Amino acid sequence: GLCQNGKSSRRRPPNEAVGTNKNMEENLYDEFGNYIGPEMEDEEDEDDEEWLGVPDEHDAARGDEPGAGEPMDVDQEKGGDRQIILHEDKKYYPDAEEVYKGAEAIVQLEDTQPLTDPIIAPVRSKNFDLLEKKLPETTFDFDFLAGLMDKPNLIRNICFLGAMHHGKTLFMDLLVMNTHEKDWKINKEVRYTDSRQDEQDRGVTIKASSMSLVLQDTREKSYLFNVMDTPGHSNFQDEVVAALALSDGVALFVDVINGLSMHIERMLKHALQEKLHVVLVINGLDRLIVELKLPPTDAYHKLRFCIEDINETLERLYETVGTEGPSRTYFSPLKGNVLFCSSLFRMMFTLESYAAIYGETHDFSFDHKTLAKCLWGDLYFNQETGRFQKNAPSEDQPRSFVQFVLEPVYKVFAHCLGEEKEDLAATLAEVGIYMHKRDQHLDARSLLKKVFLQFFGVGGGISSFIDMVVEHIPGPKDNAPQKVERLYSGDQEGAVAQDMRNLDNTGYLMVHTVKNYHRPDCNAFDVFGRVMSGTLFRGDRVKILGEAFSLDDDEDMTIREVQNLWIYEGRYRVEVSHVPAGNWVLIGGIEGSIKKTSTITTASNDEEVEIFRPLRFPTSAVIKVAIEPLQPSELPKMVDGLRKIDKSYPLARTKVEESGEHVVSGTGEIYLDCILHDLRRLYGDLEIKVADPVVEFCETVVETSSLKCFAETPNKKNKLYMVAEPLEKGLGEDIEKGRVRIDWESRQVGDFFSKKYDWDLLAARSIWAFGPENNGPNVLVDDTLPSEVDKAMLANVKDSMIQGFQWACKEGPLCDERIRSVKFKVLNAQLAQDVALRGGGQIIPTSRRVAYSAFLLATPRLMEPVQFSEIECPADCVAAIYNVLSRRRGHVVRDLPKPGSPMYMVHAYLPAMESFGFETDLRTHTSGQAMCQTMFDHWQLVPGDPLDRSILLRPLEPAPAPHLAREFMLKMRRRKGLSEDVSVHKFFDDPMLLELAKQDAELQQYF
Repeated sequence: GLCQNGKSSRRRPPNEAVGTNKNMEENLYDEFGNYIGPEMEDEEDEDDEEWLGVPDEHDAARGDEPGAGEPMDVDQEKGGDRQIILHEDKKYYPDAEEVYKGAEAIVQLEDTQPLTDPIIAPVRSKNFDLLEKKLPETTFDFDFLAGLMDKPNLIRNICFLGAMHHGKTLFMDLLVMNTHEKDWKINKEVRYTDSRQDEQDRGVTIKASSMSLVLQDTREKSYLFNVMDTPGHSNFQDEVVAALALSDGVALFVDVINGLSMHIERMLKHALQEKLHVVLVINGLDRLIVELKLPPTDAYHKLRFCIEDINETLERLYETVGTEGPSRTYFSPLKGNVLFCSSLFRMMFTLESYAAIYGETHDFSFDHKTLAKCLWGDLYFNQETGRFQKNAPSEDQPRSFVQFVLEPVYKVFAHCLGEEKEDLAATLAEVGIYMHKRDQHLDARSLLKKVFLQFFGVGGGISSFIDMVVEHIPGPKDNAPQKVERLYSGDQEGAVAQDMRNLDNTGYLMVHTVKNYHRPDCNAFDVFGRVMSGTLFRGDRVKILGEAFSLDDDEDMTIREVQNLWIYEGRYRVEVSHVPAGNWVLIGGIEGSIKKTSTITTASNDEEVEIFRPLRFPTSAVIKVAIEPLQPSELPKMVDGLRKIDKSYPLARTKVEESGEHVVSGTGEIYLDCILHDLRRLYGDLEIKVADPVVEFCETVVETSSLKCFAETPNKKNKLYMVAEPLEKGLGEDIEKGRVRIDWESRQVGDFFSKKYDWDLLAARSIWAFGPENNGPNVLVDDTLPSEVDKAMLANVKDSMIQGFQWACKEGPLCDERIRSVKFKVLNAQLAQDVALRGGGQIIPTSRRVAYSAFLLATPRLMEPVQFSEIECPADCVAAIYNVLSRRRGHVVRDLPKPGSPMYMVHAYLPAMESFGFETDLRTHTSGQAMCQTMFDHWQLVPGDPLDRSILLRPLEPAPAPHLAREFMLKMRRRKGLSEDVSVHKFFDDPMLLELAKQDAELQQYF
């Protein structure tokens, strides 16, 4: 047997004298030495138990030792360490339960952190904005800037307006370089106001960005310039509109070769409607010399043509806006409201500043202002008499502008580009331009910049720009009456409006905010606006009125405390304690309740304060995409990101459809691209799935309802009768643009409709409402007769009926899109005598249903948005453009060569539904030579009947034109989670269906 502790497995009995009792032993053992004696079971078991550490019964019963009656721990017994323990049962460390008593331990059998994630995630900072680490060194003191804020006559609020790549941001750089003492690299474009990383990467301004700078005119008098640099791309019109709302004047930038684009024409029209003053900056002077290589005389003609062309456009715009004769201004270098400039080569001059250079070289022996008057137009300098005359002294004599202005500039270009460096220094020294030794090794472009900086004086002649703006654009005090009239929706004669008109910085506080800028961490926003009257202090308790606020409904109002005030400077902010009227300000700590624009006044203001009108945009956000997070758990993060997008982009709209999908609307592809980029990187930090882009549609009718529609209320006590018919062409647009407003008195509204659209006076004066909003393109008319209807009872339910009508207009019956250009006429109403039986709960849904049934019986149609595209390309690409457009249901309106340049302009219309990828397609087919700017223009009917059930749509086959309306409607209904087709039973009562069947039967008799 096995041996343990030196004993055999079968133990011998305890005998003392083993050796002596041999006989006994023999009896006890057999011949093999095995024990065959009497059984000794009990003793052995006891021994075994003792050895295993189990106490015997006597010990357990005694219970006199500590811990008696309890089983002993295995390890306490001497021999415990020899027990065989399997590897998996060994225990080296205590359990979590033993260490942390009462804690719940959860065991995870596998790693829940994916391998792609680092165990310790790196700290991620959003270095998306290019910001200054500390306040930069400037040529002015910020205390001095704060002091100038109290002097309205020394302030100018201007906005740069111009097409893409016409030099606005580079011009802003000139102002920044002139005021910020930094080591600016001469050969590097900084684009200081493009302070977002994606703006730098794309090379396009996306956000309007402001800077407040102290600049000096030619007499070295300091002015505070609040300048807003705006995007030039047609998709970002909303940023420009926001900037115009804050400004008193506009610097219009026009590239001399490209001229005015259609997009800038529209923005200029908006500026003229806002009664802003405009000065002209003709940019790209260097392109005439370097690119087109025009001789100086031709360059003069090109410049003159450019200015005349802009003036013709202005004339046309003034006519459409209806500006009075005396307040019309046109551009002429002789008036001093035209600046010639090359942002790239850092030079600028007006005729007066150029004449001043001549005056300086001749020791002011003549009046330079008189000379300036002779430097434009058909004037020639007679060398012999020393006078200017109207006819040329000799045939080859150039005009004065060519001789005195252009030729010196041409000569500087010629010498810098063509002369040896050693000779160049001597040549330039003759005209008082001295080059540093190290400048001689610069490339030609940088050398020219250095030369022009000396040739035109400080910063390349910035003082000439300051002079022009100071003279032709009014300060905030002079312009306040126009601003208040255009922006303030309240009583123009009230105390609040009077304070704003007088720009009283001790009066009632009124601030108009139009933009929100995110903080560097992208978690919070600061609001940017203009103080219209009073003075805003840090720590003020203010009332914030949102866009939905009115004197009757003050739900959209919150009270907050102003935590910070800054002057916004593009890449940095300067904190101030207070901001007086007439200045721009960035306010921190109040953004919680502000969505787009807001009106801010002091919490203690008891006057009847109304809001500043929300921004009106000359375009619509008609392109939309549906988005969802890649990981469903990140939905709250995405929703929060969408709220921030709403604040950041003035025209973006976000909406949740019935089906639960989140839809973002924007003006175009690059606009939506920027929104989605911001959502992924800045505001959400999540991955999103994006559906294919689609467009917003509208629903309309083309005939009058085929019969008088009626609907009963659920309690069967009231009956409403209505018909629908199309509105006159252009009337919907007039309502949308605010040319007629429902809050005018009925006589005024009646006159507008009867004079302009030939409505009879009775109908024109019984207009109840526009829908879906107060400026929506649908009209509800009361066409009931006093003999049939009790007008007093009808007036009682009028509000409920208007609500039902507006609800119907917001979500049409075809596919839940807005109704457009439809006139709904109320023909009759049978109402219950008891007021309780004709409450809102009965009337509103019924009024909506009867509007739907009238709409469906009036030959409904779908409308789609159409975009206007302006394409610039060389002459040999025009044919390719026709091909691309014809494949996308587009058509060319006109194509014409651009005078004085090798380019062609093509104007085309293109349905927005077909515009996705149009730009890329265009570039592919023209080898990248065509540039296009596309913007929303108008609505047009989609070909085909959306309710024609005989149309069969085959999957993966493009539908022919007559089937498009049906295809669009069905696909949209599927996407929104609606039933497959429009159901008649939903909108028609049973009696109405019987009436329809009866009419149908009567018709059948005649065929």
